[in-house]
Amino acid sequence: MGKKYKEILFETFDKVATLSLNRPEALNALTFDMMDEVQDALDFVEENSDIRALVFTASGKGFCSGQDLKNRPQGEGTNMVEAVMGCYFRTFKSIMTCRVPVITAVNGVAAGGGFSLALTGDILIASENARFIQVFSRIGLIPDLGSTYLLPKMIGRSKALELMMTNEPLSAKEALTLGMVNECVPDEKLMERALERAAQLAEGPTRALHATRELVDRKDFTEFEIRFREELEVQAEIRTSYDAKEGVGAFLEKRKAEFRGY
Repeated sequence: MGKKYKEILFETFDKVATLSLNRPEALNALTFDMMDEVQDALDFVEENSDIRALVFTASGKGFCSGQDLKNRPQGEGTNMVEAVMGCYFRTFKSIMTCRVPVITAVNGVAAGGGFSLALTGDILIASENARFIQVFSRIGLIPDLGSTYLLPKMIGRSKALELMMTNEPLSAKEALTLGMVNECVPDEKLMERALERAAQLAEGPTRALHATRELVDRKDFTEFEIRFREELEVQAEIRTSYDAKEGVGAFLEKRKAEFRGY
């Protein structure tokens, strides 16, 4: 059984649901419409007790390249911070508080906001060719969508800052060594293994599993929301800088940025 969407794929089979980002032509870059569709699918999971586990993945050769820089909320004078909090944060929160266990299957590059999104599930399985890249400083911006909270919490301050400042990619095997990834499997085995783990969890006491996650995250989640908003507020200031305008322009024009430090 499946629901029809434009920017995601959503199907259920037995006790497991699969949700796939589905803009492969744009490396599954995130849009407001996509986040709304993900939220709708997650609402469906919440309302259907037959679903007892969720696999979150993506179509094509990459997991997610981050936010689509050309995509903006509709309406003149829209407050960008509030728009992102009301859409992106709402959806990230729904993943992190989902009624059922969430297995994230990263099938390729996870960059920028896509890196953050990959960290919101409960168990992360990556294909051997998956890569994780912060990418923000390459375009003169700061990490957002929860990056400055989630990543240091998982791999420590020093390594997180290194990835954020240098934009060096983190391989799936390195991520496994750091404890960020739970499993690293051959590309062709990724979905098979993710569905296997999901089926295993679906047979378990999912109410207890949900309560366990809630206790682990309870204190941190309020801090996560605060940090998510703070990132967006700082980002709004940084976007007006010369370097940010140069960085974004260079990215869109596919040339090397020339930063000046202001």
